[in-house]
Amino acid sequence: MPIYTAPLQDMRFILNDVFKADAFWQATPELAHIDSETVNQILEGMAKFSQDVLVPLNRTGDEEGAKIENGVVTTPKGFKEAFKAYANDGWVGLGADEEWGGQGMPKMVSVMTDEMIFSANPAFMLYPLLSVGAGMALNSYASQEQKEQYLPKIYSGEWAGTMCLTESHAGTDLGIMKTKAVQNADGSYAITGNKIFITGGDHDLAENIIHLVLAKTPDAPAGSRGISLFIVPKFLLNTDGSVGERNHVGAGSIEHKMGIKASATCVMNFDGAKGFIVGKENEGLAAMFIMMNYERLSMGIQGLGASEVSYQNAAQYATDRLQGRSATGVKSPEKPADSILVHPDVRRMLLKTKAHNEAARCFAMYVAQQLDMTKFSDDTTKAKADERVALLTPVAKAFLTDKSFDGCIDAQMVFGGHGYIREWGMEQFVRDLRIAQIYEGTNGIQAADLIGRKVTKNGGKFVATYLAEIREFAATMQTDWMKAAVLKSADTLEALTTHVVERAQVNASEPNAAAVDYLHAFGLTSYAYMYAMIVEAASKKEGAFYKNKLDLARFFVTRMLPELDARAKIIESGSDVIMGFDEGYFTAFA
Repeated sequence: MPIYTAPLQDMRFILNDVFKADAFWQATPELAHIDSETVNQILEGMAKFSQDVLVPLNRTGDEEGAKIENGVVTTPKGFKEAFKAYANDGWVGLGADEEWGGQGMPKMVSVMTDEMIFSANPAFMLYPLLSVGAGMALNSYASQEQKEQYLPKIYSGEWAGTMCLTESHAGTDLGIMKTKAVQNADGSYAITGNKIFITGGDHDLAENIIHLVLAKTPDAPAGSRGISLFIVPKFLLNTDGSVGERNHVGAGSIEHKMGIKASATCVMNFDGAKGFIVGKENEGLAAMFIMMNYERLSMGIQGLGASEVSYQNAAQYATDRLQGRSATGVKSPEKPADSILVHPDVRRMLLKTKAHNEAARCFAMYVAQQLDMTKFSDDTTKAKADERVALLTPVAKAFLTDKSFDGCIDAQMVFGGHGYIREWGMEQFVRDLRIAQIYEGTNGIQAADLIGRKVTKNGGKFVATYLAEIREFAATMQTDWMKAAVLKSADTLEALTTHVVERAQVNASEPNAAAVDYLHAFGLTSYAYMYAMIVEAASKKEGAFYKNKLDLARFFVTRMLPELDARAKIIESGSDVIMGFDEGYFTAFA
């Protein structure tokens, strides 16, 4: 069975040494009750739960998968008990407001517990993740009565939540959805339509499931401006708030997937199901985006979790596996061969994965802190943080999952042929993570969002303020080689931003042709910034742990950051080489 040990020392370093969390919390009145000792207990508790409860269920959950029989969906053996324990320990409501039974922890804390669960069992994690997202949307847009009715039950884990957006003909283009909502005499709505790819659409983990459904009323404006949001419970509620009769909503089937097989990804049928509008008509998309932005960061964390557990298993295998001798002389003469760690190419793969994990963890924490600022800061700070979150969300989702997938592939390659064999677990990590690049908006869509709405639309304003922050930090640095690297990266990204903004005015195809490469250039620059912060924190400490941080940063700068220059050249090549082909070329198979 694959191994996993929660990287608590690395997490504490990022939280305490790099981001100085205690000082941030004490300066924020709503968070002043939080301290490092409490957070340490939370991290240790989740580490134990992840390692002892969730890791053993990951392989068996994949083998058994979620099932549907006569319209009833069941999760794999052990999941129901694990979910009950998870809920009873208060994990669902870790970041929820205390008013609704939550613990009020900031995103800077839950970003670390989320990573552990995604490492241990990503399919399990998706069930509470959707509940938390649904709770966020309701807390922001629902009426007081709706909040009182649903939030305590969701955050206690008694009820679960879903997000029902996608239809078979309408993926990213939500404006052409066909699901209808017709108002009933009692003020409720009859919801009719079909949704696909619904994570946790049905299951046996909770007493009730609260579906958040996007639909259109009869006189709604065309496009995305005519979308409304509705609460559609699996079971309707009695007047006393208890669970009552079954609503006209159910799973038609479960998708047969490449990975995360223990997660019930359902086709959902709404046959005149009773729903209750959230907020105002035609304003549903804004409420759903509250949920989606947090989910997109979570997908990046899913990537990090997979890359971390893949690295741990590959590093252990490389240490134990004896094969060949070192090119510089025998290292283990008492053994028939040296470990494969003596081979530079094995180290290259391991170090690339490790270097990504370190930077990704830091970047996830950075975005988490920005999210906390949007929630708890004064208006001026909140406005700046809102801009930063808007800019970085597509990067957190797409860049982290792309690089994490690369990390999983490299870690699998360390195993050689054994990496392709089921018993070692590496092939499951690869299969499970692949979806993170696709759902919650494919990574190509994230890149288009970044370069379109977040860069060219405002003339690069958001990027300029981010680069100003990076340069301001670099000006205080004492480590010259890292300072030079991060400043050069900032200069490159600034030039690329100016280039794409200018070219967008000349040729409408230019931004999208450059989008993915620009996102990766942005991600690499952000990683350079993360390593700058890591280096400054580690250089003030003594010991092997901190020296290793500095050495890994140097590996990143010399062996990974040069990719930025290659991405720049691709962007500068323009769109003509892509768009010049006739459409018939792509289907000229004969």
